[in-house]
Amino acid sequence: MTDYVDAGQAVRQAALSGIKGSAPPVAQNVTYDRILDARSEPQNWLTYYGAYDGQRYSPLNQINRENVKRLSPAWVFQAGSVGMHSGASTYSFEASPIVVDGVMYLSGWDGWVWALDAKTGKELWRYKHASPYDVSLCCGNVNRGVAVAHGKVFVVTLNAHVLALDAETGEVVWDQVYGDVRAGESATLAPLVVKDMVVVGSSGGEFGVRGHMDAFDLATGERRWRCYTIPKPGEPGSETWPADGEAWQRGGANCWITATYDPELNLLYQGTGNPAPDFDGGVRQGDNLYTDSVVAVDVDSGAIRWHYQYTPHDLWDYDSVMENILFEHDGRKLLAHADKNGYFFVLDRTNGELVRVVPFVDRITWGEITPEGKVLPKVYPDKEGDPVHFWPGPAGGKEWTHMAYSQQTGLFYVPVQEVGATATRRRREFKESIPYWGAGVAVDLDDYYGFVSAIDPTTGEEKWRWRNEYPMCASVLATAGGLVFAGTPTGEYVALDAETGEKLWEFQCGSGHHSSPSTYTVDGRQYIAVPTGWGGWIEGFLPGLLGAAAGDALFVFALPED
Repeated sequence: MTDYVDAGQAVRQAALSGIKGSAPPVAQNVTYDRILDARSEPQNWLTYYGAYDGQRYSPLNQINRENVKRLSPAWVFQAGSVGMHSGASTYSFEASPIVVDGVMYLSGWDGWVWALDAKTGKELWRYKHASPYDVSLCCGNVNRGVAVAHGKVFVVTLNAHVLALDAETGEVVWDQVYGDVRAGESATLAPLVVKDMVVVGSSGGEFGVRGHMDAFDLATGERRWRCYTIPKPGEPGSETWPADGEAWQRGGANCWITATYDPELNLLYQGTGNPAPDFDGGVRQGDNLYTDSVVAVDVDSGAIRWHYQYTPHDLWDYDSVMENILFEHDGRKLLAHADKNGYFFVLDRTNGELVRVVPFVDRITWGEITPEGKVLPKVYPDKEGDPVHFWPGPAGGKEWTHMAYSQQTGLFYVPVQEVGATATRRRREFKESIPYWGAGVAVDLDDYYGFVSAIDPTTGEEKWRWRNEYPMCASVLATAGGLVFAGTPTGEYVALDAETGEKLWEFQCGSGHHSSPSTYTVDGRQYIAVPTGWGGWIEGFLPGLLGAAAGDALFVFALPED
């Protein structure tokens, strides 16, 4: 019996400290200059969106519309899950794999990080961060990815640390805390390496915290700057919060999705989350800057240069954290954003000027945004105890999962959720680390569907749509092979013709999709890497599938070797 107990303790200790191994030193040569020019080496996926512009577009075309029907699994990595998890919520595999010269770096739920052989799936090393079981998580035990540079792998943790791991061994190089876990702060986004810094953001708006971005020195972990996304009294934007009281101190606006970056303008484009409390605007009169906004942040100083607020005085939980994709048209620097509120925006990214706004969902009842950008609320939880139904629901017409832009077609491909919700206002006193919603919410159990929409950003016109029985809850990927890849909540992974929307291929992965795929090559063979695993905040975007097949795996597809 003694030997058995000792062995069990050894296994638990190995799980906490990381399983030792080694990876080739390929990450030593990942520099800022390489990431700047990431799309010139399409064999790799060097940063979260594939490139700083956020387009999720790859020039690879070995897998194309003519041969994609032959696509099949090349390997599968299954990490499994044992024992208790942090937070009283389900977990989900939401990461986007990073690939550097044949080595894949991947994060999982509950503090896992792995280095894998990108050709075979062989595990090279693993790391496990032990976060408290009682962390406050609104939306699932998840992590959306890592960043890699200068021989290090950067990752955030549920208890609001940012870590630098040795890319060859997985051992901790430095560890910095940047949020107060006792107050309900957490961290779930993929870090972004810019210049000699790693940029991260906070989570926890549902617990009444004050959102922020942070930049740390790559080598030492020293904090370079912090950008609060709720202004304190006297700062620009503070006039949009009540002059008396402490509403601004718990105002939300968390930055829980990775920013995009324009190196010529030296600006980060960060989406911000909902105000707190989410639904009760009576305790936070005003537009509530900089919630539900894109803020253009000077990467050297952390100063906000301009902003655009997608939903002023949000009463529907319409976070605007999702990606702001950078593109050019007729020589003009633009960005595009598909918001939870159901509208597709095009802005001038030099100054935040609105260029175009059009709806991209079928049903919008919460209000209206005019072509000039004026927001006109119509339906919202106003009276205590009075249920109000609205579309889109709080998960939005598009949740955090990402659209893609094809340089080949000039179209944006948007994963759309058509699902409504009923909210009933329930005023609550603020208490630290306790959910601060301001309403009870029931998302529709039926009357839902989804689609992938191809949108022309120059006109706002929908060129085609591929309809699905269920809302589309996973990021899409566009490639120069004339393809758009998308995953469904019921496990199907599909390839669509980027010109027409025709479904060309499908594979059943056994569990729903809620992640961000990547593509790369090793030894001249193209792979599509797709984390799968139904979980996270299912009750918020598709409660009818709470009992659907779960389980987490990384499927990697390729054409058969001839």
